[in-house]
Amino acid sequence: APHVDEMLTLSESGIEPRKGAAPSTTLDPGFKPVPGDALLVIDVQNDFIPGGALEVAGGHEVVPVCNALMDRFDVVVFSQDWHCPGHLSFASSHEGKSPYDSTQMPYGDQTLWPDHCIQGTSGSSFHADLSIPDRVRVVRKGFRKDIDSYSAFFENDQTTPTGLEGYLKDIGVRRVFVCGLAFDFCVRFTAVDAKVKCGFDEVVVVKDATRSVGLPGTVEAADEGMKEAGVKVADSGSLVAALAGL
Repeated sequence: APHVDEMLTLSESGIEPRKGAAPSTTLDPGFKPVPGDALLVIDVQNDFIPGGALEVAGGHEVVPVCNALMDRFDVVVFSQDWHCPGHLSFASSHEGKSPYDSTQMPYGDQTLWPDHCIQGTSGSSFHADLSIPDRVRVVRKGFRKDIDSYSAFFENDQTTPTGLEGYLKDIGVRRVFVCGLAFDFCVRFTAVDAKVKCGFDEVVVVKDATRSVGLPGTVEAADEGMKEAGVKVADSGSLVAALAGL
């Protein structure tokens, strides 16, 4: 079995490449990624889609935009929330707690979630309409029982790396684009880590390729946190202008 903090190929992940649903036509026709650009597709998994265990309203709507973005990038990484049964971020692991309550963990405040994205279940699989090009690498997160992981770069203790930073830097990535689920949790923390902790030159969240969980205050905190970190947020139709700082 591959070492836990390595980037997995599709065959190492046991995932078949596939052509997904038709790509969105919203993507800025002038937007052309350059060498040194990477696309991170965050947690587009069944449990985060309406009908899933931790559904994000409109979560399925990100898929065509993600598919359109992937068509243009050579370097594409999927993050996959990959929890063991009985994970300590699950409300069911804490007596008297309900989903969306919070608790104190050794590393700080932790929102408790419904059981979700358990390894090998259909809920942990990528959404059926998501394209999976054979060049995709997969980074799995949240598989250590006693620590959650929102960011695709670091676990929630903010020190345990997933291997993604090293992989991207080894292949010369300098600019990172982020899409997927959810804007106010895993997308937010991935983008902020990319800019602040990893020091990539530029980090862009493609807003219409995300949707939010929307707990009280979380979207505002995400907007503020990303702005403070120097992360750009732009819709897929206006990427050229956003990158030019217009």
